[in-house]
Amino acid sequence: MTDPDAPGPGTPPGREAVTARIEGHRRELNGYCYRMLGSAFEAEDAVQETMVRAWRGADRFDGRASLRTWLYRIATNVCLDALAGRERRARPMDLCAPAVGATSPGGALDASAWIEPFPGGPSAAAVDPAEAAATGESVRLAFVAALQHLAPRQRAVLLLREVLGFSAREVADVQGSTVASVNSALQRARAVLAAWRSEGVDGAASAPIPEATRRALADRYAAAFSGFDMEALSMLLHVDATLSLAPHTLWMRGSEEIRAWLAGPAVGCRGSRLLPTTANGSPAFGQYRRRADGTGFDPWALQVVEVSGDAVTDISVFRDTGRLFPLFGLPPHLDA
Repeated sequence: MTDPDAPGPGTPPGREAVTARIEGHRRELNGYCYRMLGSAFEAEDAVQETMVRAWRGADRFDGRASLRTWLYRIATNVCLDALAGRERRARPMDLCAPAVGATSPGGALDASAWIEPFPGGPSAAAVDPAEAAATGESVRLAFVAALQHLAPRQRAVLLLREVLGFSAREVADVQGSTVASVNSALQRARAVLAAWRSEGVDGAASAPIPEATRRALADRYAAAFSGFDMEALSMLLHVDATLSLAPHTLWMRGSEEIRAWLAGPAVGCRGSRLLPTTANGSPAFGQYRRRADGTGFDPWALQVVEVSGDAVTDISVFRDTGRLFPLFGLPPHLDA
């Protein structure tokens, strides 16, 4: 009887050689698991579980498939197990209509309900530089939210084929299926995403812009917000810009609604300090509000700011600073 876990034909690469290379794939696996799960925290857990399984099985890796394909096979199984029987994560835009004339953020949902921000840009160390733009787009909050509308296996096929550049045969090896099954799943996934785009749930159309332009717009936004200059902020906002406030279901569309919210219910943000960072490949800021006694500034929210052309198209505000600020390397407070 043949041992199914025994090395195949040829000379196995050896446990030490395999384990030494496994760690080099951690960053790109983290990006993949984030897109699959919609949570940076769950992605880190999934990658750690992938690494543990890979280290334990390193002596069974026979080299017939690439190490990368083998690791993605493990990571995909870990993610599929984690997603079994679970409700999809969402953004406020997925759950209700935009608010008009809102006076409070309303109720809050548990953190497990939301798409969470991901530190930095996409992890794509193994992707050809020519695909960098597509890879960057695939980590945007709106795209990750759209992925949640796909069945988990369709989600994996789309990411492996169209973001990470695997062939249909390689994806079939990852999923233990056939090329025909992979192609069928990809076709269905594309149809779902096409319907999502046609519904316009992604806000204003996004077009690639130079990083210097993106950062300049973000700096202007930070200056306007910190100075609570509503005129300057209005000039930066796209007419159909959106603002969301996870973990609250409230969200709004339109520069006038956003301005009214900031000048009214959110006026306590006046005098905030913004500390720059990056999330989901977009400019982001740790927002700190001044303490009542004037002794310093405490964490208030993480803002992820998406821009297109010459305007800000989306502001995603995340209030879970206790979890997110350490993840993004933001300090627990700022001195006066």
